Amino acid sequence: MPPKADLPPLTIRAISAVGVEVPMTHVLGTSRGRITKAPLLLIDVETAEGVTGRAYLWSYFPRAMIAIASLLHEIEDHTRGERVAPADLWSRLTERFALIGVQGIVRMAMAGFDIACWDALAVAADTPLVRLLGGEPRRIPAYNSCGLGLMPADALADEAGKLLERGFRAVKLRLGYPTLAEDMAAVHAVKQRIPADVALMVDYNQALSVEEAVVRGRALDREGIAWLEEPIRHDDYNGAALLRRELSVSVQIGENFSLAAGMEKALDANACDLVMPDLERIGGVSGWRQAAALAAKRKIKMSSHLYPETSAHLLAVTPTAHFLEYVDWADLVLREPMQIIDGQAVIPERPGHGMVWDQAAVERYRV
Repeated sequence: MPPKADLPPLTIRAISAVGVEVPMTHVLGTSRGRITKAPLLLIDVETAEGVTGRAYLWSYFPRAMIAIASLLHEIEDHTRGERVAPADLWSRLTERFALIGVQGIVRMAMAGFDIACWDALAVAADTPLVRLLGGEPRRIPAYNSCGLGLMPADALADEAGKLLERGFRAVKLRLGYPTLAEDMAAVHAVKQRIPADVALMVDYNQALSVEEAVVRGRALDREGIAWLEEPIRHDDYNGAALLRRELSVSVQIGENFSLAAGMEKALDANACDLVMPDLERIGGVSGWRQAAALAAKRKIKMSSHLYPETSAHLLAVTPTAHFLEYVDWADLVLREPMQIIDGQAVIPERPGHGMVWDQAAVERYRV
């Protein structure tokens, strides 16, 4: 991180948030439910110097956006007039929310604020975020995570073919059907449609017991799967460690790590082969950087979860960077959506993380 004196001098003036629901290109069917629209909370941090930093949060439920926006008003009241120095602001807000705890929607609001602050600093410096963080724009290997939810095998095969457009060499399949036979039918349907050298990740969204995960994981061991993601409850680190010992397939967890301390706890338990922190849950850009340093120290490959526009910049300065998870959910409200070329995410040369809202689209999808 650049010394504080080298950061552009900006002062918090106001924070605004607008909720939108955008239709998904591909329905996301998981063991936890079927999602057809993406509820995104768009956050603007305005500074006294006229620079605006932006971020969005995938809010899971439309009504959650109301609660997060309310907490952002509290953050605004507590930081107005303060210098945009993300580490200092995070510490200040941690003290403010100590009694309720920096978890759940409190952490979501703080992370969104942190991301927008980092964006504002890079915009003020007229440089891409990756350069502000000490790296250079480059292409990041990505896997297409836009679809392949729970659906009939023939539909899965058709969708798998579509997800290879723009040169993707990796895709993710959601599993968690009622039976192992149905899981394997889904895997085989997708494998028959994609080339043999395309990586296939599978994600159970915490659907299985440890015992069932062992059974299904052993079946997947024979399929050349790139990773087995969240097969059991996300915080059952002892169970995940057992799976890691029993299975050949790499165990991937991390989207539910709460701050870098949560990731460290999982690594201490030997709960995974790979990690994939979520930008919101890990604590924004500031929390990601702590997690990346921890991953480098433990020599474990680190991928991203959602938020590809900002995550690409962060992976470019992550020593053990692995894959970027690509979803197109924000495309409809961005002036210039993320580019994918030959299956790689292109970090733009635009200042900040490169996201500017398409205001007409924001009004169209506004909740």
